[in-house]
Order: sequence, then structure tokens, then C-alpha cells
Amino acid sequence: MQTHIPVDLLKTEKGKTADKILRSCVHCGFCLSACPTYGILGDELDSPRGRIYLIKNALEGKQVTKNSLVHLDRCLTCRSCETTCPSGVEYAHLLDIGREFIEEKSPRSLPQRVMRWSVRKTLTSPTVFNTLTTLWPFAKHAPANPKLKQLVKAAANKPYPKQVLLISGCVQPALAPNINLATINVLHKLGIGVIETPQEQCCGAVDHHLSGAEDALLKVKRNIDAWLSELEHGAEAIISNTSGCGVMIKDYAHLLRKDKQYAKKAQRIVEHTMDISEYLVKQDLSQFKRPENADVVFHSPCTLQHGQKLAGLVEKTLIELGFQLSPVQDAHLCCGSAGTYSLFQKKLATELRDNKLTNLLANQPEIIATANIGCLMHLQSGTDKPVKHWIELL
Repeated sequence: MQTHIPVDLLKTEKGKTADKILRSCVHCGFCLSACPTYGILGDELDSPRGRIYLIKNALEGKQVTKNSLVHLDRCLTCRSCETTCPSGVEYAHLLDIGREFIEEKSPRSLPQRVMRWSVRKTLTSPTVFNTLTTLWPFAKHAPANPKLKQLVKAAANKPYPKQVLLISGCVQPALAPNINLATINVLHKLGIGVIETPQEQCCGAVDHHLSGAEDALLKVKRNIDAWLSELEHGAEAIISNTSGCGVMIKDYAHLLRKDKQYAKKAQRIVEHTMDISEYLVKQDLSQFKRPENADVVFHSPCTLQHGQKLAGLVEKTLIELGFQLSPVQDAHLCCGSAGTYSLFQKKLATELRDNKLTNLLANQPEIIATANIGCLMHLQSGTDKPVKHWIELL
């Protein structure tokens, strides 16, 4: 794709990055069939190719309207288009630049800015969020399993030959505490010690995607300093059991690639960060095999299959452990959760959720399993069938 970005903008790092990504796009349109919003709305401006044109026009100095931002906001950032693209277009990175640039040219209304700020501060402030879930118990997914909690506590201080750092997450401990408990219990059974990060150490994804780039970078740098210290004290890996956090952390090196103080540090963090499925596939999991396991269907989050490029890994692990896994039609399409997307694009998110549940429940499984707290909560809001993190099955 030819570009005509002004020279002054091309001198900036964001301008250079955007120009490189835009030039890699060959207009082929393969991305259209992979895009959930285009599939529903049928408007090319709500497809990756259409959004790329909107961003290109804005960067080249052409007219920007509030409608431009509407089409960008409707993007789930599911990155299904990146998986499909034969040219390797880094769409998500271009979208980040485009959203920020267009917001500057056509600022959001005050109510929108207040809403986005409020969501950012609520979700990334554990004290506030935990208080809210106490005041509104319906927001909780499930209370902590007392037996699981006891098992974890009893094994916590045993000597382990190796240890890992587990990312606790901002909202996961309050909404679904059994995910972290199950993760720690499984790792303990494998002879691996676990250090949990404090809830305050948010990965930065919420800020990053809700007009809070500066706040996100502050969190990222604080995390890097804290987690490098754990690596230096013996942790062999940084484990995420929330694929949304995992894909954000694996992007730290890109975000700080030109930061003289943090570029190499960020790269080291990325090199040591693994989704729990990546880490466990290297372990002997034979003790978790069962002769009779539940019929399960697995929803692979976009952040796992498209963002982290780990499609099929969890499914392979579950099958090897004896679970009966149902096939899923259109498994590549997003469930509509997409971080905070379901809060801001409720109608689209609900339609995507209902479509996903229809496909997940087609073979009447006993349990829906997934790998991301956002997907879990979103799917559970549309069905009585239990939705669990796959680590809980072990």
C-alpha cells in the first residue's frame, strides 16, 4: 500500500511504525472473512481493511470525524485478521497508533472520557473493585473452594527445587479465586513453588486500550522492575493463567523498544513470560490423567490463539489427559468479551456471545472451559452451563 504521511510525522517513532505496517498491507481482503464485526455489520469500515484505510487517511492529514473513531472502537482487537493475513500486517499495533492519533484530532465527548477513566480506575484498583464485588455479590463468579484453599496453604511453605512467578491479575482473585488456587495446586503437585504477584501489579492492558497509554507505561515499568527482581532471586518463569494479561506482557518489548533504560529489561521479561499451557506442556502431567473425565468444550480466547499464537495447545493437553473434547464451529471468532469491549459495545458483544454459545453448546458438553477471565465471565452471563478455566479441570 502506498502512503503519503507528512514528513514531520514520519520522523516520529509512531509515524515510522505506522508507515511500515501500512506499506505491508496489499489490499487482499482475506481479513474480511476473519473479522467478527464485519460478519455481523457487513460494513467494510467495520473490517480490518476498512479501519486500515481510516487510519491511513488520518495519518496522511485527511479529514477525521467522530465517525472514524466509532468504527475503530467497534474493533474487538481480537487479532483474528493477523492470523489470516498472508502479508503479516501487524494490525493491532497500527490500531493502537490510529486510535490515539484520531482521538487527538477528534476528542471524545466529556461523558465518554469520564466513563473510560472510571472503568480504568475501577478495574485496576483492587481495593475499589474488591469492595464493589462485596457490595454487589451477583458480580462474583464463585467463592473460593475451602478445600482447595487449604491444600494450597498447607503446601505453600514446603521446599521446592524450582519456583515460578504467577501473575495474580486485577479482577480474577475477586471474580474467580479458584483459578489461581487451582493453578498453584497443580504447580505444587508438580514440585514447583509459586510466588504470587500482588493484585496491584496490573499488566496495563485496561489502561492501554482505554485511552490511558501513559498510565499503562507506568504500570509496565513498575512491573518490569518488580518481576526482574523475582527472576534474579530464582524464579524460572513468569506465568500467566489469563491469556489477556499474557498477550499484553508479551508486548512489553514492543512498547518499550526505543526506551534506552527499559528496552533490554522488557525483552528479558518477555523471554521469561509463558501462558500456563506453555509451561505445563513441558511437564509430566501423567498424575492428572483420569479414566473417566467430563465431556468438555474448549473456548480458545482470541488472546490465546491469535495474540499469543497458541492455538490448539490447551485442546491437545486436555485430550492427552483423557477429556472428551467437542469440536467447535467458527472457533476462530471472538466471543465478544474482548477486555472491556462488552461494557462499551453491549449490543455487538451480546450477539457475538450468543453466537459463540450456540456453537459451544452444539454437542451438549458438561462444561465449557476457557483460558481467560473476561471470556469466562462473559460466556457465563449467557448460559447456566458451568464455565470454568481449564486449569480447574486438573
